[in-house]
Amino acid sequence: MTALFAKRFVELDGQLQDLQSSIVTRYNSYNGTNYEDLDSEALLNWGVKVKSLFERLGAGASSQLQMYIDAEKHQGLESTASRLRRMRAVFLATKEDFEGGYLNSLRNLVQAEVFTSELEQAEELIKSGYATAAAVIAGVVLETTLRDLCTTHELEHGSLNKMNDDLAKASAYNASQKKRITALAAIRNSAAHGKPEEFTAADVRGMIDDVERFLATTLH
Repeated sequence: MTALFAKRFVELDGQLQDLQSSIVTRYNSYNGTNYEDLDSEALLNWGVKVKSLFERLGAGASSQLQMYIDAEKHQGLESTASRLRRMRAVFLATKEDFEGGYLNSLRNLVQAEVFTSELEQAEELIKSGYATAAAVIAGVVLETTLRDLCTTHELEHGSLNKMNDDLAKASAYNASQKKRITALAAIRNSAAHGKPEEFTAADVRGMIDDVERFLATTLH
């Protein structure tokens, strides 16, 4: 998905250059001044595609999306060329942030906060004697993290164990980490299938700690 977004940014950048080269100077007979203009339909076409890309980038680009929406609004009697310049500024700034990895970092920060909250909930459940529920929640955090890693490494999503195998083959982490995730997956699967006899509360406490450590190495 990251490669697809990068490809789309390049495509839209090329279309932006075409738009800029299509700008023409016109004469306003009403006030006797010249102004720059371009095809409003072509601008709208490009603008819709940029907005769609920003929306697909998700929460990490939410502020950029809002700035872009503001930039594309008409302001008085301005020309289409003036609107393009504002939209261009937001597009290029977002493209630079994306290529620098800053959008992904912001997304990871938000995600880390969410995961921390969920793991804290799991810890409270284990303290209250609900080991199975705690294991399920920790398992969801682990599986979501593996899905995101698969996206980053352009791997298909699948079962927890399949993603673990694929990520290890892609050198996303070492064999030791793979082995530990396999053990965590076993606890998670037992909990999800209502088999509490296959793990202990101590196993779940260790699972929560391991998931927290795993997050610390992947969400940075």
